[in-house]
Amino acid sequence: MLADQRRVAILDLVRERGGASVADLSAALAVSASTIRRDLDALHTTGKLQRVRGGGTAEVEIDVESFATVAGRAAGDKDRIGACAAALVPERAVVILDIGTTCAAVARHLRGREVTVVTASLAVVDELRDDRSIELVVLGGLLRPSYLSLVGSITLDVISRLNADISFIGTSGVRADGTVLDSTGTEVPIKHAIMERSERRCLVASTDKFPGSGLLPVCGVDDFTDIVTTAPGSISPLAQLGGRVDVRAV
Repeated sequence: MLADQRRVAILDLVRERGGASVADLSAALAVSASTIRRDLDALHTTGKLQRVRGGGTAEVEIDVESFATVAGRAAGDKDRIGACAAALVPERAVVILDIGTTCAAVARHLRGREVTVVTASLAVVDELRDDRSIELVVLGGLLRPSYLSLVGSITLDVISRLNADISFIGTSGVRADGTVLDSTGTEVPIKHAIMERSERRCLVASTDKFPGSGLLPVCGVDDFTDIVTTAPGSISPLAQLGGRVDVRAV
């Protein structure tokens, strides 16, 4: 893993846990403590996190970027993906939208459609809550403010009872071997449940997700029926699909 990728993974882990020790990060990323310390110094210098020493086991706190800041990054790419993805949705379909800024862009392009949207994303709720055309089902669970999402056993229980026509799933990164990754353990079983209950399964991923970040494998790119991306088809995981998945590059 390159230094930049590793530092993104550190931010993801600390954001998820609300803090972490050097030992925790070293074990999670399978690198030495001295490497982690250098990464933390670099991230501290750029203002992306704050180091705290003494008084407890947590040595790192994070200055969490707002959801709006993350959404503004590659906003044009996400909007193009959102428009193309929304066009895949038939009228009166049941749609499951994953958390994340790209899925929120899909929601924005569903406005005015007669569809049912199921989500644990508060960002999706914000996009659709005043739309009278859409039937909006909000999954319950524990609030994660930095991700504007709800997670937990309640979320999984409801998803397991659904039958969706199509779902849209985001990712932290896609490895060269086609493994789709996530950065938080609580999201992996939710993504699995969404895919199991969906007739069509669409990965939405901008170019920066190849390879992106993330440590936890979710599935392979060939477990999706569709991929909507701004990444060129020459990127290894997409080029290897061989027509098994409908890839739309936008």
